[in-house]
Amino acid sequence: MANTVMFCILAVVILGSAVMCVTTKRIMRAATFMLFVLFGVAGLYFLLDYTYLGAAQISVYAGGVTMIYVFAIQLVSKRTLQGMVERLKASRILAGALLAVVGLVTVVLVFLKNSFFSMMHEVNDVEVPMRTVGQALVGSDKYQYVLPFEFISIFLLACIIGALVVSRKAEED
Repeated sequence: MANTVMFCILAVVILGSAVMCVTTKRIMRAATFMLFVLFGVAGLYFLLDYTYLGAAQISVYAGGVTMIYVFAIQLVSKRTLQGMVERLKASRILAGALLAVVGLVTVVLVFLKNSFFSMMHEVNDVEVPMRTVGQALVGSDKYQYVLPFEFISIFLLACIIGALVVSRKAEED
């Protein structure tokens, strides 16, 4: 019962922060709400007793990625951000709602095709050993994630270098 209550609290925090992240007009507030979302996801990992994944979520995503976003925000000049005001148009709202409905229908169709809803009652409560999770994260065999992790680290490095190049050009002008 306590796990269900904690899950509901974390779900409300994650969903509320995610909505506030995409609807706020201030970019630093959006980064702060994103931080709350990442902490909530880490809370879900801790709730499932995956302490390694929870700690990795906090250190890599909540710590590292959020700091990269904050540094990128600070590198952009305030004059550039001051004139930026986005107007909501009915056509954009309608297009976004239509895309959301198409995405929902796609997910439901995939679930129905794979009999996901009927399999939900058949899932056994089997605990996955942490050694298996760790090997899947840092292994290089099929269905293991070291290669995507390295691609993401190279991508983040390229983003940092790009931010430094953009900030240098702004200083020279």
